[in-house]
Amino acid sequence: EESNTLNCLSEQDRKICAHIDCEYSYYGAEYSLDSGQALEAAVDHPLVFWLSDPEQPVEIVSYEPQLNVREQDQELLVQLNPSLNEVDEDQDFIIERETQQRLCLTRLSPQHKQIANILGKQGLTVPKSAESQVLQSLSAIAPLLPIQSDIGGGSQATEREADTTLYMHIQPQQDGLKFDLAIQPLGPEGPRFRPGEGRTMVMAEVKGERVQTSRPLEQERQQHQQLCTACSALSDSAWDSHHCEWLLEGDAALEALYQLQDCGELVELLWPKGGALRLSRETGLSQMQASVRQHQDWFALEGELRLDDGQVLSMSQLLALIEQSPGRFIPLGDDAFLTLTEQLRQRLQALDRHGDKQHYHPLAATALEELTDGMTLDGDTHWQAQTQRIHEAYALEVSPPATLQVELRDYQRDGLAWLTRLAHWGAGACLADDMGLGKTLQSLALIVARAADGPTLILAPTSVCMNWLSEARRFAPTLNPVRFGDGDRQTLTDNAGPYDLVVCSYGLLQTEQQRLHSVHWHTIVADEAQALKNPQTKRTQAAMQLKGNFKMVATGTPIENHLGELWSLFRFINPGLLGSQDSFNQRFANPIENQQDKIARQQLKRLVQPFILRRLKTEVLTELPPRTEITISVPQSQEEAALYEALRRQALEKLANSSQDNSGQQHLKVLAEIMRLRRACCNPRLVIPECTIASSKLEAFGNIVDELRENHHRALVFSQFVDHLALISDYLDQRAIRYQYLDGSTPIKKRERAVDAFQKGEGELFLISLKAGGSGLNLTAADYVVHMDPWWNPAVEDQASDRAHRMGQTRPVTIYRLVSENTIEEKILALHGQKRDLADSLLAGTDSSGKLSVDEVMALIETDVDL
Repeated sequence: EESNTLNCLSEQDRKICAHIDCEYSYYGAEYSLDSGQALEAAVDHPLVFWLSDPEQPVEIVSYEPQLNVREQDQELLVQLNPSLNEVDEDQDFIIERETQQRLCLTRLSPQHKQIANILGKQGLTVPKSAESQVLQSLSAIAPLLPIQSDIGGGSQATEREADTTLYMHIQPQQDGLKFDLAIQPLGPEGPRFRPGEGRTMVMAEVKGERVQTSRPLEQERQQHQQLCTACSALSDSAWDSHHCEWLLEGDAALEALYQLQDCGELVELLWPKGGALRLSRETGLSQMQASVRQHQDWFALEGELRLDDGQVLSMSQLLALIEQSPGRFIPLGDDAFLTLTEQLRQRLQALDRHGDKQHYHPLAATALEELTDGMTLDGDTHWQAQTQRIHEAYALEVSPPATLQVELRDYQRDGLAWLTRLAHWGAGACLADDMGLGKTLQSLALIVARAADGPTLILAPTSVCMNWLSEARRFAPTLNPVRFGDGDRQTLTDNAGPYDLVVCSYGLLQTEQQRLHSVHWHTIVADEAQALKNPQTKRTQAAMQLKGNFKMVATGTPIENHLGELWSLFRFINPGLLGSQDSFNQRFANPIENQQDKIARQQLKRLVQPFILRRLKTEVLTELPPRTEITISVPQSQEEAALYEALRRQALEKLANSSQDNSGQQHLKVLAEIMRLRRACCNPRLVIPECTIASSKLEAFGNIVDELRENHHRALVFSQFVDHLALISDYLDQRAIRYQYLDGSTPIKKRERAVDAFQKGEGELFLISLKAGGSGLNLTAADYVVHMDPWWNPAVEDQASDRAHRMGQTRPVTIYRLVSENTIEEKILALHGQKRDLADSLLAGTDSSGKLSVDEVMALIETDVDL
């Protein structure tokens, strides 16, 4: 009665409410619902939902039970459909969940219950010989329910051709879509089946008419397979074989929907009322309009995307939408989605990462051209002039200067051409070839070609300056090479002009920066430019103030430890291209080093790639002999192991007492303790000079030396600790073994004599400190290299090893690395896997590593060592 006062109820709602019973008692009114009767009244109701998921609509359909008679070999199987267990006398309805969104309601009469109890759930099997008795029985019960029979005697029904359409029922979920695949052989209003499964003969009442059909099961299975092949987004991992449905979330769901829309010949998509999502046709680069205009000292990029419905999205709107939805399906509101090609999505993501408010450095023109390639691009006269200059530079035909007194290899000619084109464009260059490929020679070739237009300044470590002067005199007779520091420095800078080649050490750059800054150099080359990797040093700051028409750096290790080093080098050659240090860290360094952000790495690669040339020896020097690296684990004696463990525990105790220090102080203290442990690994006397414990590593070194001498080999011996080299020198002196020696305190003239003597055969070993002699030396007389202690970054060790493995070497080179077992040296070696060729990892697209945190450095100490 109360329902009659609710005007919002439909007529069907009122029929459902009619099955609510009310009983009154002392405690008040109690209401109950006859669920079967209520569900029967709810058949085809448009607004039925699951209680557990109020946003999931449920379709309720009504079927009548059927009797199926099937021939199986020499037997007849008689079954009731739906198949039932023993039925309760009070049970009037069977409710089945046909799919996740569909309930089937079957009303049972007393006669249906009696037949169900006779046949049982599995049905009744009778011999084929009893066919006549079965037919008699069928004729008796034919008025009670529909009969499908292989032997005749079935119910009269209109025969239809089976509907073989695959129907995909799509239901929105909280974070995705549910795809329910079904065959409905009697049309969308008839019963549903999983494709290729279930009974062949189907009979049902559809729109008041009894109809039947025969399903082509094999054809259904083939159609199902064709759909899964055509729509790859319907992944096996999301497949529910029991219900024949997929549950996909986010972009995976939208991708599946997009692919299904293109499978119109294979499947028909069905949505709940009002629940359809609208995906635009795929929008690609050609639909994007872009313009580039000069804005002060930058280029400003703008653009718009026109959609099929006439809607226009500006580039800023589009980038904001992409930032919120990083996939290729961009929500536009009202269940509408913009579908981008993967190529356009990646380009837009790259643009979004590229600069503040879409402003680009002029040297980023090549990257911007690449990103806008395929779009309709309108550029102003400044943009056209810039791109024309770039194209002219790349079109230059470059030959080595006629006065260069050496035949360049093919890859060196390519390097010269690359440098020349960048100089023509007005951009700086980073020549990052592998060690031993002749970076000095390629640089000299460029200098000779440019020398007539002004003076050249070479910056290099002290140990490399003489090499520049020597090679310039040998290969470039038209140049006037002079070392800055000899003679009157003021007169030298005042009179610097065409063909002058001024070679200056990094040390003098810092002390004589005023004189060097007064000259406008035509060409500036920073060799072994890792010396400029720290922007905070006075040396680097002095280099940044130099004025020059063309700047280049030459280094085999543009990144040794972290990406900040690359930023510093680019600030020298192309200032402003990578932005300020803070913006570079925010846009690139932090995402790449801390989050392994592949998109950020790709964008950084796109920015720097035009200005970095890197070739590996394995790629261009096919005639170079092989190189073998061998790590030799050196067991410590019991006394050494006990000393090491005592030092380790002592280090932990000291650091625990200083744990309240700020992070900078704590980091320095940790590094100091680590240095002490590393020195103990080399020789106990390096931490306790009066110690009498013998060094196992020195003993292992002696065994290697004996073997090398016996087989007439010569070796370079590197250590990062000069006092370690001193102990090795004493050991060799005691054994009367000849050697050459070089460390940071060795005068230049003496260095040259030592190198020349070793190359001429004087000395079986060459002892070299890693930092002082790890670059700029040609020592191909050695065919073995021994690293007495591992350095943090393998690139530094590689650079040192390349003193022997370089052009001019004709014998295979073997590199030994001595590592103390169960010590911090083994952990340092493990770090090599993270840090090897960090520059290559950026250029090749593999993961790169960042700086070590205090916790990571502490971990090198904290693990216990088995004694």
